[in-house]
Amino acid sequence: MNDISVREIFGNAIRYWEVLRIGYNAVLALIVGVFFVLGLPQSREALTLDTAQGIFILAVLANAAYCAAYPVDVFAQFSSARATWLRVRWVLFAIGLTFAGIITRYIAGGLFSGAV
Repeated sequence: MNDISVREIFGNAIRYWEVLRIGYNAVLALIVGVFFVLGLPQSREALTLDTAQGIFILAVLANAAYCAAYPVDVFAQFSSARATWLRVRWVLFAIGLTFAGIITRYIAGGLFSGAV
């Protein structure tokens, strides 16, 4: 652990999590898109400027929540369990994505209620 600098730990966290952010956003966008398509034509009527702005705000909040992984990752990398953490941190991503997906499904279902 003494050979690893703070810069390396932060760099490692950024490289790891920012690549996964693309998939995170894609999955959440896919959930919203599926509910929109399944709810057609009623969902088209529900898509107003206010709804679009609300979806944008929720997307920003989802990305802010995604940043919660950073302190956990950095803390774990500073610990003596760094090697193990680097192998299993995908579990944190999977749990976070599942949680965000459930919230997104709930909200998208409410916005485009003609869907399912």
